[in-house]
Amino acid sequence: MRFVVFQHGECEHPGIFRQFFKKDGIQWDVVELDRGDPIPALDRYDAMLVMGGWMEPWDDANHPWLAAERRAIAHWVKDLGRPFLGVCLGHLLLADALGGKSTPLKPVEIGICAIALTEAGRADPIYAGTPARQKCLQWHSAEVSVLPQGAVVLAQSEACACQTMRIGARAYAMQYHIEIDDETIPIWASLPDYAGALAKELGPEGLSQITDAAAPLMAEFHDNSRRIYRNFMRIALG
Repeated sequence: MRFVVFQHGECEHPGIFRQFFKKDGIQWDVVELDRGDPIPALDRYDAMLVMGGWMEPWDDANHPWLAAERRAIAHWVKDLGRPFLGVCLGHLLLADALGGKSTPLKPVEIGICAIALTEAGRADPIYAGTPARQKCLQWHSAEVSVLPQGAVVLAQSEACACQTMRIGARAYAMQYHIEIDDETIPIWASLPDYAGALAKELGPEGLSQITDAAAPLMAEFHDNSRRIYRNFMRIALG
């Protein structure tokens, strides 16, 4: 299988999914949109992943490539009907690409938070074998406020009503960072845009707070990531 991965920053890569790709022999091509990479012909790919990024999904003025990305996502999901997995910004872009709407989230969600699966989420194959309540890493200031037609909400949090959605049978997107690995938090906290948001929301001790909260949960994060990856692969192969 061959995947195409849309990235919006060098640090916003597939994280722990890279280990899973390697183990399964998945070939994957990165399209670094913020650096001006052109979107390739999509017909030769079996699945698409769209990762996170610090930019807002509606900021076409500063990031004009967002419009082409939304068109590519819409073509992939609506016309080709192939497996899709969006994370954070990728979640928001899926909604916008298919007629929904993303808007600012106040207060923002940054830190280790809990999500709860909806009734639909508990029955959905993407969450098979995972707990109904899960801790996860959040780092976002926008949300899907208007669902695209046909979207089903699979998970929610106290601050954000759409943490996970499914569109059709094989397009999934998550607001939280399912791809978290051991390097995610320290690397993001070292970057000005991410560190600034962290300090603004959690104060000068924010990094130590989030690091201390995440440490005992890393095995749980990785287990949920592995299960969701396996579930996605079964959906993709089906």
